[in-house]
Amino acid sequence: MLKSENGRLISWVFVDIEGTSIGQYIDEARTVLNSELVLPPRYSYTFAGQYEYMQRVDAKLKQVIPMALGVIFILLMLTFGSSLQASLIMATLPFALVGSTWLLYLLDFNMSVAVAVGMIALAGVAAEFGVVMLVYLNNAIKYKQAKDQYHTVADLKDALMEGAVMRIRPKAMTVATIFFGLLPIMWGAGSGNDVMQKIAAPMVGGMVTAPLLSLFVLPVLYLLIYKRKLQA
Repeated sequence: MLKSENGRLISWVFVDIEGTSIGQYIDEARTVLNSELVLPPRYSYTFAGQYEYMQRVDAKLKQVIPMALGVIFILLMLTFGSSLQASLIMATLPFALVGSTWLLYLLDFNMSVAVAVGMIALAGVAAEFGVVMLVYLNNAIKYKQAKDQYHTVADLKDALMEGAVMRIRPKAMTVATIFFGLLPIMWGAGSGNDVMQKIAAPMVGGMVTAPLLSLFVLPVLYLLIYKRKLQA
């Protein structure tokens, strides 16, 4: 049978990949083919299949992710009425992905669309952690100000300590719910579970670092930024 595409005769070469990602294999294969393969005139080659789908999704993600981050930043500004606090939450999001990166490395998962979806979901949860933490910190400071006990850096530290401590129990409950809810997916097997594992893995790993980030790092950054106003 003669097969054609776009008015040209074609022939397919099927490749099964194991132990590496599609993108890495394509990069290595293209380097070898460009250096060693000599094609006759009017002959050419191209990569199709899952690689084409990855390119399309990658192009869409490059447009959607910046737009989503921009919308989140605007919503944070409207919530807190401060670009500084909105920037503080956005700046902490990459650090929340440390746990997911380590778990993906330990599980030997390659970067894929499913993993990217899981990381986007984790970034959303980490942003929610940061929002709630800042709300508690701001409320603790307002309470101190209402009692006329907010004058020094020590007063700021006390307010931040009170606000952060109030978040320990609800945060532990949220983390436990997400963690134990995703464990059956990580342990399961069957049709489609391999894709679900790659979506759940970033969330499971991120539930270790994201809570620590909001409980310890975020109050410290808050202190470093706002103590200058009291000292001034």
